[in-house]
Amino acid sequence: MRLVSRLEEIILLAIWRLESDAYGIAILEEIRKATGKVWLTGSIYASLGRLLKHGLVESVEGDPVPERGGRRKIYYRVTPDGLQALKEIRKISSAIWADIPLFEGKEK
Repeated sequence: MRLVSRLEEIILLAIWRLESDAYGIAILEEIRKATGKVWLTGSIYASLGRLLKHGLVESVEGDPVPERGGRRKIYYRVTPDGLQALKEIRKISSAIWADIPLFEGKEK
């Protein structure tokens, strides 16, 4: 299985947290809230495209929404392969950080 990038990991986790309310702008806001950073909408959608291509997320069209001019929202959910990718990247992160001391009070 291919390792996900850090941004893909963050997006997968945002989708997992949002559950049935995981659509583009909600995902973007969840990521902004969690990271305290401003993210470009295009970078999120490009990563979502890769996650879809690799079968780590799936998309479902919602009902047409009058506020959106009758357009449908596209909702995303993490697939079993996406969940496995998250487990794998967490395991790798834990292993690589295992013997690293905390940075508190240390400048390098």
